Amino acid sequence: MNATRRSITLALCFLLTLMAALFQQVATAAADQRQDAADIVTSAETTLSSMLRDPEQGELANYIRQAEAVLIFPRLLKGGFIIGAEGGNGVLVVKGDDGEWSSPAFYTLASGSIGLQIGGQVSEAVFTVMNKAAVQSILDDQVKFGGDVSVALGPMGKGLGASTTTNLDADMLAFSRTEGLFGGGALEGAGMFRKDGLNAAYYDAAGVEPQQIVIDRDYHNPQADRLRDALREATTEQ
Repeated sequence: MNATRRSITLALCFLLTLMAALFQQVATAAADQRQDAADIVTSAETTLSSMLRDPEQGELANYIRQAEAVLIFPRLLKGGFIIGAEGGNGVLVVKGDDGEWSSPAFYTLASGSIGLQIGGQVSEAVFTVMNKAAVQSILDDQVKFGGDVSVALGPMGKGLGASTTTNLDADMLAFSRTEGLFGGGALEGAGMFRKDGLNAAYYDAAGVEPQQIVIDRDYHNPQADRLRDALREATTEQ
């Protein structure tokens, strides 16, 4: 009987130890994602502020004033040999009817292409989303550039998009800065996908939807206030 009790006790101790270890792993992973999300927001604010000061991006502020939303990707990685791929995490911030900007929702941009290409590229990019239909397409997870929404290079923009001329009827305008070399390929066919893990971690709310963040305004993280302030200044500056 004593041996049986000891076995049960040892088994329970092992189970509790295992559960504690698993809980610690989950807590650590959540903390890591919170930090990753905060880093993306900080980098997005840095990218936006830097590009707004850049003389070569002189039209960006004007398009932000006209935009319904912006997508900011502080670091897009692109590379390949014959088969290429591009991707990076960023944020969507939507302008309300009152002119105030929402807290950010997290998205990733991903694309692949086959063609004559070689090299690598690091970009930072700001997309101005010019109409509510395009915003809704992003929220509905139905964004494929060149299919669901049209994208063109913004005036003086560099490095992204399938077109080298500005299309004022485009759903989005892409403003970017690029380091490195890349020949061939384009943004055409790229997709946008929400990052549920980052959204949940940043707002400490499991299952939070981008719609609840950027449209309903149910969630707010004060860490994003500097990014929202930068957008507010760009919107109001004349």
